[in-house]
Amino acid sequence: MTVEQGGTPVRYRRILLKLSGEALLGDRSYGVDPAVCAFIASQVARVQATGVQVGIVVGGGNIFRGLAASARGMDRATGDYIGMLATVMNGLALQDALERAGIQNRLMSAIAMNEIAEPYIRRRAIRHLEKGRVTIFVAGTGNPYFTTDTAAALRAVEIGAEVLLKATKVDGVYDADPMQTPDAHRYAQLAYADLLRDQLKVMDAAAVALCMENDLPIVVFDLNKPDNIVRVALGDSVGTRIAAELSGDGQP
Repeated sequence: MTVEQGGTPVRYRRILLKLSGEALLGDRSYGVDPAVCAFIASQVARVQATGVQVGIVVGGGNIFRGLAASARGMDRATGDYIGMLATVMNGLALQDALERAGIQNRLMSAIAMNEIAEPYIRRRAIRHLEKGRVTIFVAGTGNPYFTTDTAAALRAVEIGAEVLLKATKVDGVYDADPMQTPDAHRYAQLAYADLLRDQLKVMDAAAVALCMENDLPIVVFDLNKPDNIVRVALGDSVGTRIAAELSGDGQP
């Protein structure tokens, strides 16, 4: 449903934006590109200016990938914990960019590190959002064996977000890798069940199942296209929308 906030028609009151660690790379092979963080901050500022409350979950794959380390012999839990710490680094970089853009924000960690982040407490997170503070959630769920996609789904459900926005390098969900298959078909909409049945590589099954059980729609979109964060947050038809049922008008 579209409502008016601050004179701007918006579809959502509260959103959860999922950023992969790789999204912060820019043209680099490792680490964080400050220009990318500044770009994301400018887009989030425009969304926030409409009155939409914004939560963000950020991954850590630009610094460390626990699953890849496990494949090379590292204990899986240890690798996952290192990956969680990588998300904290990314969260700090994003927090700095938001502050430079004049956006009030809070960094909340699922693993206690009181000198640099608040501990994640659900009611406190919701209060920050209600006060108009962009809230960045880091350290995943605080538990190994869970991806940051699952953390994003969990946080979205916990804070009462109306949609989970997954920012990627491509403009939606395809039936094959568009980087390798030029004629791959892009879906405008998908049902959760179809996503799981066809094993489309968008989010892990646990994250999709959590969204499905709580009727939380997912929108997968291209982060790098200017204004896409703003457009998708305001409810425009961007990327691929994933929900319980499909409709004839292109919106599940």
